[in-house]
Amino acid sequence: MPITKSAKKQMRQNIKRRLYNQKIKEGFKSSIKEFRKLVTDKKIKEAETLLNEIFSKLDKSAKEKVIRKNKASRLKSRLSKTLSKIKVKGEQTIPNNPPDSTGQADSKK
Repeated sequence: MPITKSAKKQMRQNIKRRLYNQKIKEGFKSSIKEFRKLVTDKKIKEAETLLNEIFSKLDKSAKEKVIRKNKASRLKSRLSKTLSKIKVKGEQTIPNNPPDSTGQADSKK
């Protein structure tokens, strides 16, 4: 336990800061979990809107030095990558040229 007056004050400040940082981290971590759930459920529109909120939370936490700037960038990159992957998979399931009556897609001649 701290003995000097300044050490006691420093401990009080550290407790307040730790609680504040935990609150902010819980905020974006829960949003990320929700985003990943939306992606697995293939709800693309909802995931896109939530992704914008997550980006702002990550940027704010990096600005306030709760997390490092590179960690925020890394998380943003990975989340947008997962969303783009599911978008591509969704487009691949619907073919561009539907098959003709013979069951074959148009072939180049």
